[in-house]
Amino acid sequence: MDIFHFGSKDKRQGTSGHSTPKAKGSPRIAPAKAARLEIEMESPPCVFYGGSNSSGALFSGQLRLIVTEPESRLTSINMDCKGITVTKKPVSKDCPDCINRISVLKSWNFITEPTTYSRGTHHLPFSYLLPGHLPATTHSPLANIDYSLEAKAVIAFADTITLHHPLRVQRALQPSPDKQSVRIFPPTNLTINVIHAPIIHPIGSFLVQFRMNGVVNKERDAQTRWRIRKLDWRIDEHTRNISPACNKHAHKVGGEGKGQQHEDIRIIGSDAIKKGWKTDFDVVGGGQIEMEFPAQIRPGCNPVCDVDSPTGLVTTHSLIIEVIVAEEHAKNVSVRHAVPTGAARVLRTQFKVMVTERGGLGVSWDEEIPPMYEDVPFSPPGYKTMMTDYVGEELPVPPEEDLEHMEIRD
Repeated sequence: MDIFHFGSKDKRQGTSGHSTPKAKGSPRIAPAKAARLEIEMESPPCVFYGGSNSSGALFSGQLRLIVTEPESRLTSINMDCKGITVTKKPVSKDCPDCINRISVLKSWNFITEPTTYSRGTHHLPFSYLLPGHLPATTHSPLANIDYSLEAKAVIAFADTITLHHPLRVQRALQPSPDKQSVRIFPPTNLTINVIHAPIIHPIGSFLVQFRMNGVVNKERDAQTRWRIRKLDWRIDEHTRNISPACNKHAHKVGGEGKGQQHEDIRIIGSDAIKKGWKTDFDVVGGGQIEMEFPAQIRPGCNPVCDVDSPTGLVTTHSLIIEVIVAEEHAKNVSVRHAVPTGAARVLRTQFKVMVTERGGLGVSWDEEIPPMYEDVPFSPPGYKTMMTDYVGEELPVPPEEDLEHMEIRD
């Protein structure tokens, strides 16, 4: 019998024959604070339009101080915009300095001396232009890059109020024309021509145009040709990160300023195609096989957009195409009765693609503001109206009978 388990069938009886009542503790109520902080963003989402030469992203908002007491005296109200890098494979897993790296991008001091606020809501506006060379918000298998607004208000003779507001920063590259690439596979005469979009997005598909030339090698009495048996494509995501060491653990990596490099490769989209191509062995130049297929990133895989951070985090993407071709032999008099030779090859090629967010209908902040006075172009030239007396020979006047008379009737 468990004498400490009051819920069992055999209960411990007291001297009076009744069971011992279970003690109940009173709930604890947190004391109400004299004020609280809230952040209200007034600007659209932070998006860098373009590469590292982007003009940046402008955000603005208001820090709201809500006072619940009749009066509250605050000694300071500060807020910082921070960039936080978290390494998932640090040099020392238990060292917070090896895991986290925090950079303060902007600081606001809303009051410079103790100030008394009455009950109600008080608005403190703020704004900042994020530089365009900063990396976007990234959550990769090796490291995370986040941005946040950290506000703190100190109440005189009372507690300190803090507020954490995450700030998501994105990057959108402008669409560019399709890229055409040619690959040659010696010692055969096979060449592959691929046309694809160089910039893709996490949501949505894109078309890939595939064409293979040099599939027929004709001789006097016979010919050797290649047929596609299977085509596989996939999109690889390659992440590389350098984990720096703090001053305390710098000896583990060979000195101060060095780190450990980690790599991660994962497949974020793939498919196998076994039909759908068009074969024409009579095309001049050795025949050709062509097809067109859609490719996309697998939904739900949470891809990471391309990033090249000064902190050491680099993420790139590649479109990899593998083609299995089989050789066959046929006589020129009966080309339809080809015989497989048993030879086969695997043709593998890759193309660089960039994964980025969609820009949508948004524009950069510097294109939204009105033009400055010096940016306004000159107006069209005006025309001067001048009347001067005629100087020259007297003009002849025709006889009155030669003039055509016109009548106006009501």
